[in-house]
Amino acid sequence: MPEKWILFDVGGVLEVVDDDAWQDRWWARWCREADITRQEADERLAAAALPRIDLEAGVAEAFWEGLGAVLRLDSDRQAQMRAEFWDSYCGHADAELIAHAATLRGRARVAILSNSADGAREEEERRFGFSAVFDPICYSHELGVAKPDGRAYRSALQRMDAAPEDVLFIDDHVEAVRGAHEVGMSAILHRSTPQTVAAIERFLRV
Repeated sequence: MPEKWILFDVGGVLEVVDDDAWQDRWWARWCREADITRQEADERLAAAALPRIDLEAGVAEAFWEGLGAVLRLDSDRQAQMRAEFWDSYCGHADAELIAHAATLRGRARVAILSNSADGAREEEERRFGFSAVFDPICYSHELGVAKPDGRAYRSALQRMDAAPEDVLFIDDHVEAVRGAHEVGMSAILHRSTPQTVAAIERFLRV
């Protein structure tokens, strides 16, 4: 029998965080801290042409220094802004779902495919120890491509050495689920941990 895989998104799935709201709240908070309007900050940000931390690795320092310059923050406030970013980005672990993933050894393999920011691997490993459960862990900033682009899923499949029909993908965004379907994976929209656990069990019984 082919080996089955469960492929997890991170933010909004393995991490309890509102992916659709936290970035806006964080950016608004730091615009207020810098005493600058959102419009002016957005215009400066566009003009700064900062590196794409969601699609490039090794650019975090340049990005954060550039963002601090955009908001004209001193070094202490730059450090605080960066720390608050990661606290908001990571939220807290869905301990029940991660524990369930760990119980699947012998029945399936488990991996991660996440749209990410440069530094996510280190931050999430420090906080949650994902590498003890999931392998491989595929981040968009390391792949150079993000969901729902089909190349992101195909890159993950290559690293997993898996056929798409043997994979169940779990994400909290409809467009990411649709992208997985388009490359031939089974995929579900994560709405609650009990529903997702039940869907995993159904997939593994087939």
